[in-house]
Amino acid sequence: MIHLLLVIIYLSFISLGLPDGLLSAGWPSMYGPLGVDVSFAGIISMIICAGTILSSLMSDWLTHKLGAGKVTALSVATTALALIGFSISDRFWMLCLWAIPYGLGAGSVDAALNNYVALHYSSRHMSWLHCMWGIGASTGPYVMGMILSGGGSWTTGYWTIGLLQIVLTAILLFSLPLWKDKSHQQDAPESQPLPLTQVIQIPGAWEIMVTFFCYCALEQTAALWSGSYLALLVGYSGEEAASLASLFFLGMTVGRALSGFLTMKLDDTKMIRLGFVIIALGIVTLMLPFGSASALPGLLLVGLGCAPIYPCVIHSTPHHFGPERSQALIGIQMAAAYVGTALMPPLFGLIAQHLSLSLLAPYLLILLLLMITTHHKMLNKCR
Repeated sequence: MIHLLLVIIYLSFISLGLPDGLLSAGWPSMYGPLGVDVSFAGIISMIICAGTILSSLMSDWLTHKLGAGKVTALSVATTALALIGFSISDRFWMLCLWAIPYGLGAGSVDAALNNYVALHYSSRHMSWLHCMWGIGASTGPYVMGMILSGGGSWTTGYWTIGLLQIVLTAILLFSLPLWKDKSHQQDAPESQPLPLTQVIQIPGAWEIMVTFFCYCALEQTAALWSGSYLALLVGYSGEEAASLASLFFLGMTVGRALSGFLTMKLDDTKMIRLGFVIIALGIVTLMLPFGSASALPGLLLVGLGCAPIYPCVIHSTPHHFGPERSQALIGIQMAAAYVGTALMPPLFGLIAQHLSLSLLAPYLLILLLLMITTHHKMLNKCR
Protein backbone atom coordinates (compact mmCIF):
# COMPACT_ATOMS: atom_id res chain seq x y z
CA MET A 1 0.00 0.00 0.00
CA ILE A 2 2.93 2.31 0.74
CA HIS A 3 4.27 1.73 -2.80
CA LEU A 4 0.84 2.56 -4.25
CA LEU A 5 0.82 5.83 -2.32
CA LEU A 6 4.29 6.64 -3.69
CA VAL A 7 2.99 6.11 -7.24
CA ILE A 8 0.13 8.53 -6.51
CA ILE A 9 2.60 11.11 -5.13
CA TYR A 10 4.65 10.75 -8.32
CA LEU A 11 1.49 11.41 -10.36
CA SER A 12 0.78 14.42 -8.15
CA PHE A 13 4.19 15.92 -8.90
CA ILE A 14 3.57 15.52 -12.64
CA SER A 15 0.25 17.26 -12.06
CA LEU A 16 2.00 20.13 -10.25
CA GLY A 17 4.05 20.83 -13.36
CA LEU A 18 1.31 20.51 -15.99
CA PRO A 19 -0.23 24.01 -15.62
CA ASP A 20 3.05 25.88 -15.07
CA GLY A 21 4.00 26.54 -18.69
CA LEU A 22 0.52 26.90 -20.16
CA LEU A 23 0.34 30.70 -19.99
CA SER A 24 3.72 31.09 -21.66
CA ALA A 25 2.84 28.60 -24.39
CA GLY A 26 -0.68 29.88 -25.03
CA TRP A 27 -0.33 33.64 -24.59
CA PRO A 28 0.83 34.43 -28.16
CA SER A 29 -2.51 33.02 -29.33
CA MET A 30 -4.50 34.51 -26.44
CA TYR A 31 -3.79 38.22 -26.19
CA GLY A 32 -5.04 39.13 -29.68
CA PRO A 33 -8.55 37.62 -29.34
CA LEU A 34 -8.75 39.01 -25.80
CA GLY A 35 -8.00 42.51 -27.12
CA VAL A 36 -5.12 43.26 -24.76
CA ASP A 37 -1.42 44.06 -25.13
CA VAL A 38 1.16 41.27 -25.03
CA SER A 39 2.53 42.63 -21.72
CA PHE A 40 -0.76 41.85 -19.93
CA ALA A 41 0.48 38.29 -19.36
CA GLY A 42 2.52 39.77 -16.51
CA ILE A 43 -0.68 40.82 -14.72
CA ILE A 44 -2.08 37.30 -14.78
CA SER A 45 1.28 35.87 -13.73
CA MET A 46 1.50 38.24 -10.75
CA ILE A 47 -2.02 37.36 -9.58
CA ILE A 48 -1.17 33.65 -9.75
CA CYS A 49 2.08 34.27 -7.92
CA ALA A 50 0.36 36.30 -5.17
CA GLY A 51 -2.15 33.50 -4.59
CA THR A 52 0.65 30.94 -4.46
CA ILE A 53 2.58 32.94 -1.88
CA LEU A 54 -0.54 33.32 0.28
CA SER A 55 -1.44 29.63 0.15
CA SER A 56 2.19 28.64 0.87
CA LEU A 57 2.10 30.69 4.07
CA MET A 58 -1.21 29.02 5.02
CA SER A 59 0.06 25.50 4.26
CA ASP A 60 1.12 24.71 7.84
CA TRP A 61 -2.32 25.53 9.24
CA LEU A 62 -4.15 23.76 6.40
CA THR A 63 -2.05 20.61 6.59
CA HIS A 64 -2.51 20.34 10.36
CA LYS A 65 -6.25 20.82 9.90
CA LEU A 66 -6.84 18.48 6.96
CA GLY A 67 -3.73 16.32 6.51
CA ALA A 68 -1.46 16.12 3.47
CA GLY A 69 -3.80 13.87 1.48
CA LYS A 70 -6.85 16.12 1.73
CA VAL A 71 -4.80 19.27 1.10
CA THR A 72 -3.36 17.68 -2.04
CA ALA A 73 -6.78 16.59 -3.33
CA LEU A 74 -8.37 19.97 -2.50
CA SER A 75 -5.54 21.93 -4.11
CA VAL A 76 -5.56 19.87 -7.32
CA ALA A 77 -9.35 20.24 -7.50
CA THR A 78 -9.00 24.02 -7.07
CA THR A 79 -6.40 24.16 -9.84
CA ALA A 80 -8.62 22.03 -12.09
CA LEU A 81 -11.53 24.43 -11.51
CA ALA A 82 -9.30 27.39 -12.39
CA LEU A 83 -8.09 25.71 -15.60
CA ILE A 84 -11.66 24.96 -16.66
CA GLY A 85 -12.45 28.59 -15.83
CA PHE A 86 -9.65 29.73 -18.14
CA SER A 87 -11.07 27.54 -20.89
CA ILE A 88 -14.47 29.28 -20.80
CA SER A 89 -13.10 32.82 -20.51
CA ASP A 90 -13.40 35.28 -23.37
CA ARG A 91 -12.49 38.45 -21.47
CA PHE A 92 -9.22 39.43 -19.83
CA TRP A 93 -10.89 40.27 -16.52
CA MET A 94 -12.27 36.73 -16.41
CA LEU A 95 -8.75 35.33 -16.66
CA CYS A 96 -7.69 37.61 -13.79
CA LEU A 97 -10.59 36.29 -11.72
CA TRP A 98 -9.74 32.63 -12.40
CA ALA A 99 -6.06 33.33 -11.74
CA ILE A 100 -6.90 33.68 -8.03
CA PRO A 101 -7.85 30.00 -7.45
CA TYR A 102 -5.14 29.07 -9.97
CA GLY A 103 -2.51 30.48 -7.58
CA LEU A 104 -4.21 29.41 -4.36
CA GLY A 105 -4.32 25.81 -5.55
CA ALA A 106 -0.58 25.67 -6.23
CA GLY A 107 1.09 26.86 -3.02
CA SER A 108 -0.48 24.61 -0.38
CA VAL A 109 -0.11 21.40 -2.37
CA ASP A 110 3.50 22.22 -3.19
CA ALA A 111 4.40 22.74 0.47
CA ALA A 112 2.28 19.83 1.78
CA LEU A 113 3.58 17.29 -0.73
CA ASN A 114 7.21 18.35 -0.35
CA ASN A 115 7.01 18.14 3.43
CA TYR A 116 5.28 14.75 3.33
CA VAL A 117 8.02 13.33 1.11
CA ALA A 118 10.77 14.98 3.20
CA LEU A 119 9.37 13.33 6.34
CA HIS A 120 8.63 9.87 4.99
CA TYR A 121 10.82 9.09 1.99
CA SER A 122 14.52 9.10 1.13
CA SER A 123 16.31 11.93 -0.67
CA ARG A 124 16.43 9.99 -3.94
CA HIS A 125 12.65 10.04 -4.15
CA MET A 126 12.64 13.80 -3.61
CA SER A 127 15.00 14.25 -6.56
CA TRP A 128 13.06 11.89 -8.79
CA LEU A 129 9.75 13.50 -7.81
CA HIS A 130 11.05 16.90 -8.86
CA CYS A 131 12.20 15.28 -12.08
CA MET A 132 8.55 14.24 -12.54
CA TRP A 133 7.57 17.88 -12.02
CA GLY A 134 9.90 18.74 -14.91
CA ILE A 135 8.16 16.17 -17.10
CA GLY A 136 4.80 17.72 -16.23
CA ALA A 137 6.10 21.25 -16.84
CA SER A 138 7.32 20.14 -20.29
CA THR A 139 4.17 18.19 -21.13
CA GLY A 140 1.71 21.05 -20.50
CA PRO A 141 3.21 23.42 -23.13
CA TYR A 142 3.65 20.47 -25.51
CA VAL A 143 -0.06 19.62 -25.27
CA MET A 144 -0.97 23.28 -25.79
CA GLY A 145 1.37 23.47 -28.79
CA MET A 146 -0.05 20.33 -30.36
CA ILE A 147 -3.60 21.63 -30.02
CA LEU A 148 -2.71 25.05 -31.46
CA SER A 149 -0.69 23.59 -34.36
CA GLY A 150 -3.62 21.30 -35.15
CA GLY A 151 -5.92 24.28 -35.58
CA GLY A 152 -7.47 24.14 -32.12
CA SER A 153 -8.01 27.00 -29.70
CA TRP A 154 -6.03 27.91 -26.58
CA THR A 155 -9.23 27.32 -24.63
CA THR A 156 -9.10 23.66 -25.71
CA GLY A 157 -5.57 23.45 -24.32
CA TYR A 158 -6.70 24.69 -20.91
CA TRP A 159 -9.77 22.44 -21.05
CA THR A 160 -7.60 19.37 -21.78
CA ILE A 161 -5.18 19.99 -18.92
CA GLY A 162 -8.14 20.83 -16.67
CA LEU A 163 -9.71 17.44 -17.41
CA LEU A 164 -6.43 15.69 -16.59
CA GLN A 165 -6.42 17.51 -13.24
CA ILE A 166 -10.01 16.41 -12.58
CA VAL A 167 -9.00 12.77 -13.21
CA LEU A 168 -6.10 13.16 -10.77
CA THR A 169 -8.45 14.72 -8.20
CA ALA A 170 -10.64 11.62 -8.40
CA ILE A 171 -7.59 9.36 -7.96
CA LEU A 172 -6.48 11.40 -4.95
CA LEU A 173 -9.91 11.22 -3.35
CA PHE A 174 -9.93 7.43 -3.66
CA SER A 175 -6.40 7.30 -2.24
CA LEU A 176 -7.18 9.23 0.97
CA PRO A 177 -7.18 6.08 3.18
CA LEU A 178 -3.58 5.41 2.11
CA TRP A 179 -2.42 8.75 3.54
CA LYS A 180 -3.72 7.66 6.97
CA ASP A 181 -1.48 4.61 7.13
CA LYS A 182 0.13 4.48 10.59
CA SER A 183 3.60 4.29 9.12
CA HIS A 184 2.96 7.52 7.25
CA GLN A 185 1.48 9.86 9.79
CA GLN A 186 1.96 13.46 8.70
CA ASP A 187 3.08 14.82 12.04
CA ALA A 188 3.41 13.89 15.65
CA PRO A 189 0.00 14.14 17.43
CA GLU A 190 1.23 16.89 19.72
CA SER A 191 2.49 19.17 16.92
CA GLN A 192 0.60 22.38 16.31
CA PRO A 193 0.61 24.99 13.52
CA LEU A 194 3.19 27.68 14.15
CA PRO A 195 2.35 31.39 13.75
CA LEU A 196 4.39 33.14 11.06
CA THR A 197 5.93 35.50 13.63
CA GLN A 198 7.21 32.50 15.56
CA VAL A 199 8.47 30.65 12.48
CA ILE A 200 10.70 33.49 11.29
CA GLN A 201 12.32 33.67 14.75
CA ILE A 202 13.58 30.08 14.51
CA PRO A 203 17.40 30.10 14.17
CA GLY A 204 18.28 29.69 10.51
CA ALA A 205 14.77 30.51 9.19
CA TRP A 206 15.73 33.82 7.58
CA GLU A 207 18.83 32.27 6.07
CA ILE A 208 16.95 29.37 4.47
CA MET A 209 14.31 31.80 3.17
CA VAL A 210 16.99 33.92 1.47
CA THR A 211 18.64 30.75 0.14
CA PHE A 212 15.38 29.69 -1.49
CA PHE A 213 14.70 33.22 -2.71
CA CYS A 214 18.10 33.30 -4.45
CA TYR A 215 17.79 29.80 -5.85
CA CYS A 216 14.44 30.41 -7.54
CA ALA A 217 15.55 33.88 -8.65
CA LEU A 218 18.60 32.31 -10.32
CA GLU A 219 16.67 29.41 -11.85
CA GLN A 220 13.83 31.52 -13.24
CA THR A 221 16.11 34.32 -14.49
CA ALA A 222 18.20 31.79 -16.41
CA ALA A 223 15.05 30.11 -17.73
CA LEU A 224 13.37 33.36 -18.83
CA TRP A 225 16.33 35.15 -20.39
CA SER A 226 18.42 32.34 -21.88
CA GLY A 227 16.53 32.49 -25.19
CA SER A 228 17.04 36.24 -25.51
CA TYR A 229 20.70 35.84 -24.53
CA LEU A 230 21.28 33.29 -27.30
CA ALA A 231 19.40 35.34 -29.89
CA LEU A 232 20.65 38.85 -29.16
CA LEU A 233 24.20 38.18 -27.96
CA VAL A 234 25.25 34.85 -29.45
CA GLY A 235 23.53 35.41 -32.79
CA TYR A 236 21.02 32.59 -33.15
CA SER A 237 17.70 33.15 -34.91
CA GLY A 238 14.61 33.44 -32.72
CA GLU A 239 13.49 29.90 -33.57
CA GLU A 240 16.95 28.42 -32.92
CA ALA A 241 17.31 30.32 -29.65
CA ALA A 242 13.90 29.12 -28.44
CA SER A 243 14.89 25.51 -29.04
CA LEU A 244 18.42 25.79 -27.66
CA ALA A 245 17.22 27.57 -24.50
CA SER A 246 15.66 24.23 -23.56
CA LEU A 247 19.21 23.03 -22.80
CA PHE A 248 18.82 24.66 -19.39
CA PHE A 249 15.68 22.60 -18.64
CA LEU A 250 17.29 19.50 -20.14
CA GLY A 251 20.23 19.90 -17.77
CA MET A 252 17.93 20.33 -14.78
CA THR A 253 15.64 17.39 -15.64
CA VAL A 254 18.48 14.97 -16.42
CA GLY A 255 20.36 16.27 -13.39
CA ARG A 256 17.48 15.45 -11.06
CA ALA A 257 17.22 11.95 -12.47
CA LEU A 258 20.96 11.47 -11.84
CA SER A 259 20.76 13.17 -8.42
CA GLY A 260 18.43 10.43 -7.23
CA PHE A 261 21.25 7.93 -7.65
CA LEU A 262 23.94 10.23 -6.23
CA THR A 263 21.95 10.76 -3.02
CA MET A 264 22.55 7.09 -2.24
CA LYS A 265 26.22 8.04 -1.73
CA LEU A 266 26.10 11.74 -0.77
CA ASP A 267 23.97 13.45 1.89
CA ASP A 268 21.76 16.46 1.16
CA THR A 269 24.35 19.07 2.19
CA LYS A 270 27.02 17.56 -0.08
CA MET A 271 24.53 17.40 -2.96
CA ILE A 272 23.65 21.07 -2.49
CA ARG A 273 27.32 22.06 -2.45
CA LEU A 274 27.93 19.97 -5.57
CA GLY A 275 25.11 21.92 -7.22
CA PHE A 276 26.74 25.21 -6.21
CA VAL A 277 30.04 24.15 -7.79
CA ILE A 278 28.42 23.06 -11.06
CA ILE A 279 26.40 26.30 -11.32
CA ALA A 280 29.61 28.28 -10.75
CA LEU A 281 31.31 26.33 -13.55
CA GLY A 282 28.35 27.04 -15.80
CA ILE A 283 28.41 30.78 -15.06
CA VAL A 284 32.17 30.98 -15.67
CA THR A 285 31.66 29.11 -18.97
CA LEU A 286 28.94 31.61 -19.96
CA MET A 287 31.42 34.43 -19.37
CA LEU A 288 33.98 33.00 -21.80
CA PRO A 289 34.15 34.88 -25.14
CA PHE A 290 33.64 31.86 -27.41
CA GLY A 291 30.08 32.45 -28.63
CA SER A 292 27.94 29.33 -28.87
CA ALA A 293 30.90 27.12 -27.89
CA SER A 294 30.72 28.57 -24.36
CA ALA A 295 27.09 29.75 -24.14
CA LEU A 296 25.45 26.38 -24.80
CA PRO A 297 27.60 24.30 -22.40
CA GLY A 298 27.25 27.13 -19.87
CA LEU A 299 23.45 26.98 -19.92
CA LEU A 300 23.52 23.18 -19.72
CA LEU A 301 25.85 23.29 -16.70
CA VAL A 302 23.76 25.92 -14.89
CA GLY A 303 20.68 23.72 -15.35
CA LEU A 304 22.61 20.65 -14.23
CA GLY A 305 23.82 22.50 -11.12
CA CYS A 306 20.32 23.68 -10.25
CA ALA A 307 19.06 20.08 -10.30
CA PRO A 308 19.93 18.89 -6.76
CA ILE A 309 19.51 22.15 -4.85
CA TYR A 310 15.73 22.57 -4.65
CA PRO A 311 14.88 18.94 -3.73
CA CYS A 312 17.82 18.53 -1.33
CA VAL A 313 17.13 21.80 0.54
CA ILE A 314 13.51 20.68 0.98
CA HIS A 315 14.46 17.15 2.02
CA SER A 316 16.98 18.41 4.60
CA THR A 317 14.46 20.74 6.29
CA PRO A 318 13.15 18.20 8.85
CA HIS A 319 16.76 17.29 9.71
CA HIS A 320 17.84 20.90 10.27
CA PHE A 321 14.70 22.29 11.90
CA GLY A 322 12.91 19.24 13.33
CA PRO A 323 9.99 17.20 11.91
CA GLU A 324 7.47 19.06 14.06
CA ARG A 325 8.45 22.39 12.48
CA SER A 326 9.25 21.29 8.93
CA GLN A 327 5.79 22.00 7.45
CA ALA A 328 5.91 25.61 8.67
CA LEU A 329 9.49 26.05 7.43
CA ILE A 330 8.76 24.52 4.02
CA GLY A 331 5.72 26.80 3.71
CA ILE A 332 7.78 29.97 4.20
CA GLN A 333 10.53 28.57 1.96
CA MET A 334 7.95 28.16 -0.82
CA ALA A 335 6.66 31.68 -0.24
CA ALA A 336 10.20 33.09 -0.42
CA ALA A 337 10.81 31.05 -3.58
CA TYR A 338 7.77 32.52 -5.32
CA VAL A 339 8.76 36.05 -4.28
CA GLY A 340 12.15 35.47 -5.89
CA THR A 341 10.44 34.10 -9.00
CA ALA A 342 8.15 37.12 -9.22
CA LEU A 343 10.70 39.88 -8.60
CA MET A 344 14.16 38.96 -9.81
CA PRO A 345 13.67 37.94 -13.49
CA PRO A 346 11.80 41.22 -14.25
CA LEU A 347 14.55 43.12 -12.41
CA PHE A 348 17.12 41.63 -14.74
CA GLY A 349 14.88 42.63 -17.65
CA LEU A 350 15.23 46.25 -16.57
CA ILE A 351 19.00 45.81 -16.24
CA ALA A 352 19.19 44.27 -19.73
CA GLN A 353 17.06 47.08 -21.19
CA HIS A 354 18.98 49.96 -19.66
CA LEU A 355 22.48 48.45 -19.48
CA SER A 356 23.22 45.19 -21.30
CA LEU A 357 21.95 41.64 -21.68
CA SER A 358 25.58 40.55 -21.34
CA LEU A 359 25.22 41.11 -17.58
CA LEU A 360 23.21 37.87 -17.28
CA ALA A 361 26.18 35.82 -16.06
CA PRO A 362 27.34 38.40 -13.44
CA TYR A 363 23.71 38.72 -12.25
CA LEU A 364 23.47 34.94 -11.79
CA LEU A 365 26.85 34.93 -10.05
CA ILE A 366 25.71 37.50 -7.47
CA LEU A 367 22.62 35.40 -6.70
CA LEU A 368 24.76 32.26 -6.42
CA LEU A 369 27.25 33.88 -4.01
CA LEU A 370 24.44 35.16 -1.80
CA MET A 371 22.80 31.72 -1.87
CA ILE A 372 26.05 30.00 -0.86
CA THR A 373 26.58 32.50 1.98
CA THR A 374 23.09 32.20 3.48
CA HIS A 375 23.05 28.40 3.18
CA HIS A 376 26.37 28.22 5.03
CA LYS A 377 25.03 30.52 7.77
CA MET A 378 21.90 28.39 8.08
CA LEU A 379 24.00 25.25 8.57
CA ASN A 380 26.02 26.95 11.31
CA LYS A 381 22.90 28.12 13.15
CA CYS A 382 21.15 24.74 12.92
CA ARG A 383 24.09 22.58 13.97
